[in-house]
Amino acid sequence: MKRSVFIVVGLVFVAAMLLLSVVCTQSSGGLTPDQQIERGAYLVNASGCNDCHSPKIITERGPEPDPMRLLSGHPEKEPAAEIPAGVITPTGWVALTNFHLSAWAGPWGISYAANLTPDDLTGIGAWTEEVFIKAMRTGRHMGNGRAILPPMPWQNYGKMNDADLKAIFAYLKSLRPVRNTVPQPIPPAAH
Repeated sequence: MKRSVFIVVGLVFVAAMLLLSVVCTQSSGGLTPDQQIERGAYLVNASGCNDCHSPKIITERGPEPDPMRLLSGHPEKEPAAEIPAGVITPTGWVALTNFHLSAWAGPWGISYAANLTPDDLTGIGAWTEEVFIKAMRTGRHMGNGRAILPPMPWQNYGKMNDADLKAIFAYLKSLRPVRNTVPQPIPPAAH
C-alpha cells in the first residue's frame, strides 16, 4: 500500500512539473517563445515593414530587401538627395522617397526609417517590450521622445492588440543586430 501511494504521489509530482514547465514556456497570447517569434515574423512581413526599414538590392525581380541588412533602417552612409525648391507643395508632390524607400521628404521635413534590429547602440537593443508598445501607441520615439514621422503608420500598429505587438517585438529582438546609425530627421525649414 505504501508503495502504491508513493507511486501515485510521484506521478502527480511529475505531472505537476510537466504542467509547470509548459506554463513557464508560454508567453503572451498562449504562445511559446518560438511561436511568438514566428507570429512576429509573419506580422512584420505581412505588414510590409521591410518596404521602408530594409535597404534594397537589385535582383532579377527588381529591388528586394537586402538580407544582410534586414530591418536595419536607412543606410547611414547614404545621405538624402537634394530636394529641388518648390517641389513639395500643397498642389504638387506631397512626398518623395529614395531608392531604398528608407528616406522620405514631405511637409514634415525629411524622415529616415529606423534601425529595428536589436543592436544596443543604433537599433532597439536597449528597448523593452513596454517601451516598444508605448511607442506604437503614442507615435513617440521610445514612447515619450520625438514624434515618429510619416510615412511610418504607427497609428495602424497602435491599434494592434498587445499580443501581436509583443510578437513583433519578440521577432525584432531575435534578428541579427546590425550596427547602422540612422540620421536624425530634418525639419521642413532645413531641407
